Amino acid sequence: MQIGVPKEIKNHEYRVGLTVSAVAELHKRGHQVFVETGAGSGVGMSDADFTAAGAQILADAAAVFAQANLIVKVKEPLPQECGMLRPGQTLFTFLHLAASRELTEQLLRSGACCIAYETITDAAGRLPVLTPMSQIAGRLSVQAGAAHLEKHNGGRGVLLGGATGTTVGRVVIIGGGVVGSNACQIALGMGAHVVVLDRSINQLESLTQRFGRGLEVVYASTANIEQHAPAADLLIGAVLTAGRSADKVIPASLIKQMKTGAVMVDVAIDQGGSCENSRATTHADPTFVVDGVIHYCVSNMPGAVPVTASEALSNATLQYLLEMADQGVLPALRNNPHLRNGLNIIDGKLTNEAVASGFGLEYVDASLMLA
Repeated sequence: MQIGVPKEIKNHEYRVGLTVSAVAELHKRGHQVFVETGAGSGVGMSDADFTAAGAQILADAAAVFAQANLIVKVKEPLPQECGMLRPGQTLFTFLHLAASRELTEQLLRSGACCIAYETITDAAGRLPVLTPMSQIAGRLSVQAGAAHLEKHNGGRGVLLGGATGTTVGRVVIIGGGVVGSNACQIALGMGAHVVVLDRSINQLESLTQRFGRGLEVVYASTANIEQHAPAADLLIGAVLTAGRSADKVIPASLIKQMKTGAVMVDVAIDQGGSCENSRATTHADPTFVVDGVIHYCVSNMPGAVPVTASEALSNATLQYLLEMADQGVLPALRNNPHLRNGLNIIDGKLTNEAVASGFGLEYVDASLMLA
C-alpha cells in the first residue's frame, strides 16, 4: 500500500503522524511510505532518518496526497488539506467532527474514507488511540494552568503547592476519567488541594484507591459543581463525550462567581468544550479572559510536547495501520469491529451517529456501507 505522511500545518502543531520506527515497520512489510519534507522536524526526525527507514521524501503535501492511498495525520485536516482528498482515498487521523459542521461537510464532499482515532475502541470499551493523548492533555492541563496563575501571565499569583505557612492552591477537576485522573496525579504531585467531581461512583472509588484520602472526591451533581467550582484557583474541564459534542457542565454563570485571576482549562475543547464560554485557541494565543477568569482552550494541547506525543500516538496507531496496509482498508474495517468504530465518513456518507444527530445530517450504519 502507498501511505502518505504530510507535515502538520495547524498552529504550533509539531507532532508527526508516523515516527521513523513505524515507517521502518511498514517498509519491512513491503509498503511504500511517502513523507513530506520536514514532516518530522518538530520532533527531531530528519528527512535522512525517514529515508534510512525506507521512506521516500516528497517536496510538498500536494505530492504526498497525490501519491498515497492512505493518508496518516495527527490533527483534523484544514480546508486546503480537505481539498486534496479524493474518492477512494483513506484519511486516518483525529477528526473531532462534533466540533465542526464545516469540516464534516468538507469531508463528506471529498468522497474519502475518514477514520477517526478518537472513536476506535477496544474489547473493554476503551478508546486506545485517544487514551495516550488524553493522558498527556490531562498532565499538561495542570502545567498550563499553573503557569497562567502566575501574576505576569495575568493570573492570581498563586503557587499551587504553596509555601510553608501559606494556603495551597485549589484545583477542581470536573471529570475523573483518563484526562481527570492524570490531572489529579500532577496537581497532587505539585502539592495542591485537589477536588475531582464525576458522575460514576465506581470511578470516584477507583481514584480514592489510587491517590488516597488526600484527594477529595465528590459526585458531580449540578449543586456540587456549583459549590466547588467558584472556590477553584484552577478549574479543569475534563469531561469525555466520545464522538459527540461535550456537555456544557461549566455554565457562564459559574465563571462569573470565580475569583479574578483564576484559570479555567477546557481539555474538552476538541469536542466543542465543556465550558459555555469556550472557543478554540492556539498555542500562539492560548488564552482569553471572561469575567476576570483566564480561559485556556488550546485545541491541540499535546502538540506542546511533540516528541513524547508523537511516539505515544504512533505506538497506539501502528497496529491498526498495519491491519489496513496488509489487508486493505475495507477488509480491515470489515474484520475488526473496533477499527470499524473509528469509521466516521465513507463515500460521502456519515457513519458517526452522534455527529449526524448533532448536526441534523443523515446517518448510515457503517456495516451497511461495508457490506
